[in-house]
Amino acid sequence: MAEDKETKVEEKKVVKKLDDVKDTPENKAALAEAEGKVVEAPKKEKKDASAETKFDKKKSEKKDKGEKVELEREYVVPLKRGVLKAPQYRRAKKAVKVLKEFMVRHMNVRDSDLRKVKIDMHLNNELWFRGIKKPANKIKVKAKKIDGIVYVELAEVPEVVKFAMAREKKAAEAATAVKTKAPKKVKEDKDDDKDKDGVSDKKEEAEDKKSGAEKAAKTNKAVSKEMKHTAQGKHANKSMPVRKVLK
Repeated sequence: MAEDKETKVEEKKVVKKLDDVKDTPENKAALAEAEGKVVEAPKKEKKDASAETKFDKKKSEKKDKGEKVELEREYVVPLKRGVLKAPQYRRAKKAVKVLKEFMVRHMNVRDSDLRKVKIDMHLNNELWFRGIKKPANKIKVKAKKIDGIVYVELAEVPEVVKFAMAREKKAAEAATAVKTKAPKKVKEDKDDDKDKDGVSDKKEEAEDKKSGAEKAAKTNKAVSKEMKHTAQGKHANKSMPVRKVLK
């Protein structure tokens, strides 16, 4: 009895599998062709191209940057208690160290390595603004952890610092623009200076000056030879001095 039940279950499974195969659109099309009927090919669902492109763009942007922000936080860092432990002539340096230690502790830096905390130039200037003896008692800071390295910058940037940042950005853009344009101008000038002979005007002028200097040197030598002593010991253009007789 048990064997008969097992065989029936196996037969049912086989029948189900065949039914699944029959219901497929490819099988239906093949049967219709065999019977001589015309069946339209199954339409493929069109995917939303706009959604794909947006997703692909986001992926490409992430690949280009290659940076994943692990943590991003804002802190008001107290500096006074740590700074007072240092002598007065080292307090600004101590403030920088206290800030780094705070970031290591709160941003979960591996091995408590202070070298993995990078402080922004403008934040450093703000700490040193009042000199080495009187650093700020507290400061508001924005911290980002990227690939295990913590980058710290000012959370509330003053207007003076904003102006300095804008000026630096303009200077950098101007420098890049000059680098790209400078070689083209030099090439054009070189092409314009050339004559029909293929030699530039500057080179011709330099050669003329050299030849003129050589000619002048030769003429000076010839004159000096003429003015030298003769074989008899007399001068060509000179006479004996006349002595006055005193009465």
